[in-house]
Amino acid sequence: MPKNKLVKNKVSAYTQQYLNIAEIKDDTVVMKDGTLRAVLLVSSINFALKSEDEQNAVINSYVRFLNNINFPIQIVIQSRELDIDNYLEYLTEKAKTQTNKLLKIQTADYIEYIKDLTSLGKIMNKRFYVVVPYSPLSDKHKGFLNLLKEALKPATILKLKDKAFHNYQEMLNRRLEGVLSGFESMGVSVVRLDSQSLIELYYKTYNPETAKNQELVDLDKIRVEK
Repeated sequence: MPKNKLVKNKVSAYTQQYLNIAEIKDDTVVMKDGTLRAVLLVSSINFALKSEDEQNAVINSYVRFLNNINFPIQIVIQSRELDIDNYLEYLTEKAKTQTNKLLKIQTADYIEYIKDLTSLGKIMNKRFYVVVPYSPLSDKHKGFLNLLKEALKPATILKLKDKAFHNYQEMLNRRLEGVLSGFESMGVSVVRLDSQSLIELYYKTYNPETAKNQELVDLDKIRVEK
């Protein structure tokens, strides 16, 4: 085996052991401990601009939501530098094809304004995520011995038995229904990340610098060799 290939494989194995993710499939994250995760992308609301009655309604909805769930959730806020290169490129192409001379000049001025604005400091973009978990050990309908057996080698069980995975996923989806309705009652838009979006999220999270220069290949274009 070539030396550079050997080093690459060692680095890959060394990095992978620190990741708690076993696999991502069917819009679900499978952890190495056998638990499942669904990730929701949640919109923000301008709470300060709402009236006092509207603010109280949002707070009351949030309190009801917390009181109605009997499992933990994780709220994650990511702040990243906004990449406007694609937007500037889009504006430049629009300016080239613009037939109205006045609009063409205004578009060019707007491009320069954006460039000057971003040169003064970084423009940050915030995204809000809610992680909903499911653990087979939390299923009170199963006996202790069955739960203990699944806890010993959960990742192996999930990989080998699709039926078990789909059963766990069904329980996760039931939790999601309550979470989705709770956030929607607050006037917040929520969408569940699919497999491609999950891979991109973790790729950009663990490789922020690489992700700027190297886009991730579309999931449908990845050929998996067996």
